[in-house]
Amino acid sequence: MRKIKMVFMRGGTSKGCIFHREDLPADRNEWDRIFLQVMGNPDPKQIDGMGGTVSSNNKVVIVWKSDKPDVDIEYLVGQVIVGKNQVDYKSNCGNMTSAVGPFAIEEKMVKAVEPITTIHLFNCNTDKYIDVTVPCENGAFALEGDCAIAGIDGTAAEIKVAFLNPAGAKTGTLLPTGNRLDVLDIEGHGKIEVTILDVSNPLVIVRAGDIGLNGRELPDEVNQNQAVCDVLEKIRGTAAVLMGFAKNCADAAENSPAVPKIGFFTMPQTFKDLTGKTISKENMDVCVRVISVFKCHKAVPLTSASGISVACHLEGSILYNPFTDKKEAVRIGHPSGVMTMIPVMSVQPDGSVEIHSVAVQRTARRIMDGNVYIRK
Repeated sequence: MRKIKMVFMRGGTSKGCIFHREDLPADRNEWDRIFLQVMGNPDPKQIDGMGGTVSSNNKVVIVWKSDKPDVDIEYLVGQVIVGKNQVDYKSNCGNMTSAVGPFAIEEKMVKAVEPITTIHLFNCNTDKYIDVTVPCENGAFALEGDCAIAGIDGTAAEIKVAFLNPAGAKTGTLLPTGNRLDVLDIEGHGKIEVTILDVSNPLVIVRAGDIGLNGRELPDEVNQNQAVCDVLEKIRGTAAVLMGFAKNCADAAENSPAVPKIGFFTMPQTFKDLTGKTISKENMDVCVRVISVFKCHKAVPLTSASGISVACHLEGSILYNPFTDKKEAVRIGHPSGVMTMIPVMSVQPDGSVEIHSVAVQRTARRIMDGNVYIRK
């Protein structure tokens, strides 16, 4: 057996394995084989590894100290694809980003400054800068606090994650097609309106009603509706081709399953979350469900939430809501509750939109550390 140092952490509503780059082989061609064994792939049950059978619990993060000016830490995220011998590095994970700051402090990569340590990150999936503010006490990451996030029991210290200039993370532009609203011709379903944008990660958004849903569905209900899953994947695949990630829909499913994400939405609706708690429409600005690697996410990926919040302020997009233009924050209803995002945007003299930052509050904690064992 071969052992490798590893820390298992929760970041926001995701969890995964965090490695120091120096503890991995210098030859990156060996990394996939290691990460697949760590998670227990290709068995979809992942019994022989650390994986949690859904995309949000199959994250790998590689971290190292940066030599870049004004950057403390660089990191790379790998999305292990459940049931396949595949690791996808095309996109960042915003939730696991919230774990990188506490990890860096706990691993003595960054000095703790009380009461708040601001850590400047560089994400190597998207070549984007992110500032994470981490509460500290007694020279360490402060675990206790009164911050509650939807989808996680209890409270913890508040971590703020601010994605700086997040537009064009993978495509180089906020609107990869040049349009705020696109009409896609979907085989067997006709024309469907979508908004395609790239904020922190590429995202496609469609109305729930246009695919036969009411928008209140919980993940299992979505996942068991094969007809809806098929049309969502056709829409996602068509958008992936337009964005240059795939040659056709089959190629998108096989080789770009994590990029772009696809979500469907309605205006605010009252629904019961995964715990049976009633989530009131008065507490949200939009009601959203997001598909991540073929399955409905139990919350909403943080990078997808970034795009959703921007689209709510983007006049002409499918999600544009003049009400949100009158306030800073956007409250997103999702299967586990409500997430609040704060986009900072401005319109330039030429009419283009600049996204200065998108911020969110998260919590994180170390679950386990030590060595992970693989067969070879």
